Amino acid sequence: MPTGWIDRNLKWIYTLPAVIFVLLMMLFPIIYTFRLSFYEWSMSATTPPAWVGLDNYKALFADTRFWHAVGSTFYFTIVALAAEMVLGVLIAVLLAREFKGKNIVKTIFLLPMVATPVAMGLVWMLIYQPTIGVANQMLKAFGFKPLLWLASESQVLPSLIIIDVWEWTPMISLIIMAGIATLPSDPYEAADVDGASAWRKFVSITLPLLRPTILVAAMLRLIDVIKTFDIIYATTQGGPNFASETLNLYGYVLGFQYFKLGMASALLVLFFLLVMALTLFLIWMRKRLEAAA
Repeated sequence: MPTGWIDRNLKWIYTLPAVIFVLLMMLFPIIYTFRLSFYEWSMSATTPPAWVGLDNYKALFADTRFWHAVGSTFYFTIVALAAEMVLGVLIAVLLAREFKGKNIVKTIFLLPMVATPVAMGLVWMLIYQPTIGVANQMLKAFGFKPLLWLASESQVLPSLIIIDVWEWTPMISLIIMAGIATLPSDPYEAADVDGASAWRKFVSITLPLLRPTILVAAMLRLIDVIKTFDIIYATTQGGPNFASETLNLYGYVLGFQYFKLGMASALLVLFFLLVMALTLFLIWMRKRLEAAA
């Protein structure tokens, strides 16, 4: 092989083994899961996997627990993502200002993001404890009735959303603060000359300029929040009465508690397609905004 060819393609030769390894590690589980979704395979039985075609998908679509998990997933994802985006942008704008002790405040604010989710879930279980938990003690101090929090079917998802918002809003703020640091100063100087208020500058200058950054933050967080497993499993394990069971959790239950690997694989394939569709939609939205700008 000519030495000149090696010199010209050295960067590809060095990176090719890593690229092949990553592709295999990504593609093999996806292809294997997709193939397994067409088989009936129960680990509790000694019979080998049997081809059933689309029966696993039909069983899922006829399963009310599956549709309940779909509803819980969308509810948790939409509310948590919306709250994190709104709070993240507002907090980022506030932290972008200069004030005394700014670095200390930023450090404290970012601490929840670096904490272990399972450990934080266990801590929040103590906070939400109905009789001696800090949350109800605070409600009583302000004259409100105590809540059941994680023990109530109607309150469990909002309670989990509070945990998720508390832990991951700092990530959104961190991304937005990076975007704010790159904004040009000329529009703000012109607005100051025109006597624009801080609110007007935020609405008319900051938000439009930050739209691409906000969409990137939303896309990254959407991919993560829709797959939330650790916090939910550590605190409720999908209860009470499946009220907090999301698609991710139901797939785990089907595979590792009921040992229905074929049905669990079918659910994961549908879940994968859902995440891909939402991600592609956000990418399309970002390209449209960039084209409009």
